[in-house]
Amino acid sequence: MLKVVRCPHCQVKVSWEYNPNRPFCSERCQTIDLGAWAEGKYCISGEEFDQESKSENGDDEEGSP
Repeated sequence: MLKVVRCPHCQVKVSWEYNPNRPFCSERCQTIDLGAWAEGKYCISGEEFDQESKSENGDDEEGSP
């Protein structure tokens, strides 16, 4: 039995097996999604990274022995 999923971008039903662009239906939808990530339309929540809190040699200020 073939597994069928919906494309995250256009919601078209597409077979999971033998699909080189999975979970997307096509390279076009895959590229549109990648572009949205690059433009900052999507984000993953978490702590902000502050590069100034790192010392010059790359060690954490808190974690240095």
